[in-house]
Amino acid sequence: MTNEDILRKNLVELLTKSHAHMVFEDAVKDFPMNKINTHFTNESYSPWALLEHIRITQMDILDFIKNKNYKYIKWPDEYWPKKNKVATPTDWKKTINGFKKDLNELVKIVKNKKTNLYATIPWGEGQTILREIITVGDHNAYHIGEFAIMRQAMGTWSKKR
Repeated sequence: MTNEDILRKNLVELLTKSHAHMVFEDAVKDFPMNKINTHFTNESYSPWALLEHIRITQMDILDFIKNKNYKYIKWPDEYWPKKNKVATPTDWKKTINGFKKDLNELVKIVKNKKTNLYATIPWGEGQTILREIITVGDHNAYHIGEFAIMRQAMGTWSKKR
């Protein structure tokens, strides 16, 4: 196994495994639909809004990596859903499925040996694919942990957990 293979394997694990953080599927498993819009103590957003933020950010980075016509989106407004948005169970499923779809695409990019992880993204400002993949892994881990704490504070974990 080459150093490049080891790096790619570790990047995939950063995105998909639970070494130092909970994986997305475990964090969202069995979340009660009647709580997706409930704000937990001292926060201005709901569980759905937090997951939608994770999805939007990941989608934006994927778009940045792939799209030569990429347009920067406005921070923080376009990285979060509208504050007054009341999500439905359909919105919840779209967020979950969108996150998984984009994550799978990022994993494919990392696994593709033709992907030069070190090359500067031509339409960027010096970023590399490697940097962007690490940013996704870091951002996802941070907010998935936040989501797990939110669940603890809200009492939304299954009794079986």
